[in-house]
Amino acid sequence: MTYQSDCTLPDSLLEQIAEQGLGILPELVRIVINTAMQAEREAYLGAAAYERADTRRGHANGYKPKTVTTRVGPVTFDVPQVRQGGFYPEALERGLRTERALMTTLAEMYVQGVSTRKVAAITEQLCGTAISSAQVSRATALLDEELSAWRSRSLGRCPYLFLDARYEKVRQSGQVRDAAVLLAVGVNSQGKREVLGVSVSLGEHEVHWRAFLKDLQGRGLSGVELVVSDDHLGLKAARQAVLGGIPWQRCQFHLQQNAQAYVPRQSLKAEVAADLRAIFNAPDRLAADALLAQTVIKYATTAPKLADWMEVNIPEGLTVFAWPAKQRRLLRTVNGLERLNREIRRRTRVAVLFPNVASCLRLATAIVMEVSEEWQTGRVYLRPAEE
Repeated sequence: MTYQSDCTLPDSLLEQIAEQGLGILPELVRIVINTAMQAEREAYLGAAAYERADTRRGHANGYKPKTVTTRVGPVTFDVPQVRQGGFYPEALERGLRTERALMTTLAEMYVQGVSTRKVAAITEQLCGTAISSAQVSRATALLDEELSAWRSRSLGRCPYLFLDARYEKVRQSGQVRDAAVLLAVGVNSQGKREVLGVSVSLGEHEVHWRAFLKDLQGRGLSGVELVVSDDHLGLKAARQAVLGGIPWQRCQFHLQQNAQAYVPRQSLKAEVAADLRAIFNAPDRLAADALLAQTVIKYATTAPKLADWMEVNIPEGLTVFAWPAKQRRLLRTVNGLERLNREIRRRTRVAVLFPNVASCLRLATAIVMEVSEEWQTGRVYLRPAEE
């Protein structure tokens, strides 16, 4: 297979552009992406085609055709190969992300109750290609396969594990029920965040959490040094059963909220909040324990229930003091999941009510998969303690 690496358009193509106008866009996309991929391979190998150079790190091995559905219709690209393997062009990966975005859009339209006929019409406007209702249905089935494969992918070492849940309205047997959407986010050895798993269920909370955590372990999750979560009863029981030997940091933000339920009068709430912040912001565990003891004594008479509650519960939020000071801010709460929850809430509130659990899981997975990919290509979230 021959390949033109020069970005200059051939005269024949220029003539086609003059004759066909926008109809030639697919060919333009093919040439531009092919040229970008060819340049990536040359940079990867450290030498151009047929060039003898001391910097060469491998050899080209032809091209492999790959058809991708783009906004200008299906385009077949020539993906450069290398003999030693391990190379995949980012230019094409960006195109595949666009395709996944389109598939996510299809899922959202289904969730909102748009008919396959209307989805087909909208997709035709987006892609410039006629798509039948049957093809749209098949696209959704393919989407489910892709999302299921992502949910069951292999995991690795993640020193830090964050767990949280949110709820969505789902219709079942003519009734509207709350479905728990469980989320697990990890920080891997490179300091990057990734969504490890998502699960949706109407079933018993503890059983759901227990199955979810065991699934993470079954997929290879290892090396967890700290679990950060709230104190939900179902999550607590499941965590103790599955991850019982791992240190647990109770979310300090939720502890602040929980404490307010034990404050006997409104005028005392700001003072209690300030006292808790002083404990959480102490320079070390010894100072935090000392402040906690003083605070318990302080409220023993004016707010005895609060004092008793603090003595038992606040130490669960002080585990993070065993980690370096520069890491504590990111390890002491599950607030890092708030960006993820906001994105899910933004995309699901349009639906208001999901027709079934499967539709809720489909959209939730598509959203967190997209966010997780952004995290993996973004900045380091939390550097290892030894750095």
